[in-house]
Amino acid sequence: MKSISLSFQVHQSFQLKRYRFFDVGNDSYYYDDFENERKVRLAAKKFYLPTNEILIGLLKKYSGRFKIAFSISGIALDQFYLYAPEVIESFQRMADTGGVEFFGETYSYSLASLFNKDEFIRQSKAHVQKIEKLFNQTPIVYKNTELIYSDAIGEMVAQMGFKAILTEGAKHILRWRSPNYLYHNPKSPELYLLLKNNRLSEDVALGFANADRFGCSGISNNFISILNNIPLQEPIVNLFVDYKFAGKGQNKGNGINKFLKSLSSSIMEMTDYKFMTPSEISDNYLPVSEIPIPEPISRGSREERDLSAWVGNELQQEALKKLYSVNDKIENCHNSDLLRDWQYLQSLDHLYFMSSKFFSNREVASLTNPYNSPYEAFMNYMNILDDFVNRLNHAVRKTMRRFIYSKSKELVKG
Repeated sequence: MKSISLSFQVHQSFQLKRYRFFDVGNDSYYYDDFENERKVRLAAKKFYLPTNEILIGLLKKYSGRFKIAFSISGIALDQFYLYAPEVIESFQRMADTGGVEFFGETYSYSLASLFNKDEFIRQSKAHVQKIEKLFNQTPIVYKNTELIYSDAIGEMVAQMGFKAILTEGAKHILRWRSPNYLYHNPKSPELYLLLKNNRLSEDVALGFANADRFGCSGISNNFISILNNIPLQEPIVNLFVDYKFAGKGQNKGNGINKFLKSLSSSIMEMTDYKFMTPSEISDNYLPVSEIPIPEPISRGSREERDLSAWVGNELQQEALKKLYSVNDKIENCHNSDLLRDWQYLQSLDHLYFMSSKFFSNREVASLTNPYNSPYEAFMNYMNILDDFVNRLNHAVRKTMRRFIYSKSKELVKG
């Protein structure tokens, strides 16, 4: 039996407003509400809702034969709740078909797995609770932010009770191996590793983004040909695509509809592959071996598959150092506004805007980046962090004063 899993990433970060040095101490609200609402509602109208409807139709048509998985960040779900609750309802109807699985991940789409184990675990548990509440599912397969993974991260994921994790099929860790097998973590062999097939995932992403041009043939025919040429002994193909590519396809017409229908039907009718969710793959196959990944990998850079897009320069490193310097204080904070800001400020999008790699492609950068330079992004973020840290320090001191006062009263009474 040969199996294929098709998984999508959904993430929307909160865009920060322009925050000057003189705003520090005077303004404790950091978000551009108008722009956030505009982007989410536009995305909902142009591709989340119509693409979801296409997938719901396919899931119902091929009941039990067509299956997919979604990785939706907690921040994205928060934005849908605020600005486009109909998107959540659409995903709920999709989940009701029984053909959709939801990954566990960091709530904030953060780099917590690299910098603070306790925060990583806390965010992961918060995300599981959100998925359980909205979709009545308990995730058992994990997908870390940007597919970031190492042996150490795998150990933490195993300790949280997840059965498997999806990560990047990077060439330098595969070496002579194929991504089309199930592997396991060398230190926690109970954690299975599903590796993304990069070439085929990129083909699907290309089909999404150019759906009108490829339509019912082109990319699908090429894709099917590659699938059928995979050796028989390689039983698994894991596809992972950013859902935003569906948005690019939808913006150009209804080609995405034809492409998705063609892709799903072609796989079922023209290949020996059966659609499975990631958890079903981990249930139905055994790992062929361990695969050591001592240093973190990601889907970030096309060639290196490293972390340089988010931690590669001094600006990003300084921002991360300051952000995670408050870990101990957060543990003693019970202020809901501060805890909300802590969640949203950890989103790695803020760090990506500080990357020089982002600005190497000005055509792409101009479409999504609100800043004119990495330094401008850095200064805006650091001004906000200054205010956030000041508020946090004040709140923690206030809590400690109340604690000391209550204890002193107990001593007097005693």
